[in-house]
Amino acid sequence: MTETGIPLSEAVKGSVLEIKGMSIQGVMRRRLLDLGFVPGNTVEVVRRSPLGDPTAFRISNTMIALRREESSLIYGEPIGGETE
Repeated sequence: MTETGIPLSEAVKGSVLEIKGMSIQGVMRRRLLDLGFVPGNTVEVVRRSPLGDPTAFRISNTMIALRREESSLIYGEPIGGETE
């Protein structure tokens, strides 16, 4: 399955993206879907840790930190916020 957009791991701090899809399977996929990482939902890149991993995202009024290995498998289309 080909995903559109950019991986969340490549989005800059302050950007807002609309989720287009993800290529994660299994229990982690179910957990992310339950947290609101569903196509059409918006996610904001809030903060990166000093070493760059993990990154904090705001989705559905919830703050969640994801490691690069997870956020690189979630794809979104930039719709606002900071651009670089």
